[in-house]
Amino acid sequence: MEIKVLSDVDAVAGEAARVIAAEARASVTARGRFVIAVSGGKTPWQMLRALAGENVPWKSVHVVQVDERIAPAGDPDRNLTHIRANLLGQASLPPEQIHGMPVEETNLEAAARSYARTLEKIAGTPPVVDLAHLGLGLDGHTASLVPGDPVLDVTDTDVALTGLYQMRRRMTLTYPLLNRARRILWLVTGAEKAEMLVRLCNADESIPAGRVRQEQALVLADRAAMGENSPN
Repeated sequence: MEIKVLSDVDAVAGEAARVIAAEARASVTARGRFVIAVSGGKTPWQMLRALAGENVPWKSVHVVQVDERIAPAGDPDRNLTHIRANLLGQASLPPEQIHGMPVEETNLEAAARSYARTLEKIAGTPPVVDLAHLGLGLDGHTASLVPGDPVLDVTDTDVALTGLYQMRRRMTLTYPLLNRARRILWLVTGAEKAEMLVRLCNADESIPAGRVRQEQALVLADRAAMGENSPN
């Protein structure tokens, strides 16, 4: 795992955009397409806004979701709402190449299976995403792989459902898919994340984030998350 420390949230978001753009160009050159799995959060929305201004071969980019809350279309709690708002109209990404998790369906188990098939169509069988962007929760969760949830033990499917977490169920990518990703990009900001960041970097498998494969992983963290109070 590589760790890069930046001054603040804005610097993390900007560096993440540059990393993703470079990965996209390399992937399109090598394989003809770039599949990125995106998580939610305030810093990621800054990242996507910055990414819209980078040199990205958008016509060959597919955006999939790492996780999503079970909520109505357009709900501000939905990650998809923010992904669309920060990319569509800002970048020349074809709208149909943002692949939202079908969390509005009545049969959520069938919807999860459907999304797994969508991933196969986009990224092969089994699907391999080119880059998975992840965050780190105060409880050590990543994606919607949360402490104590049975989803942590799912090994036979790439997309699964969680129980209630912060008042909502979620649909999430599981460890098998995340651990096949060609590149993992962690964004970790804020002093409140410092303890969990140490545990992540130590591959502490007692937290969900610690079970994500660390080869080919890059952590972009601000000084606060590293426990640094002032710049060098």
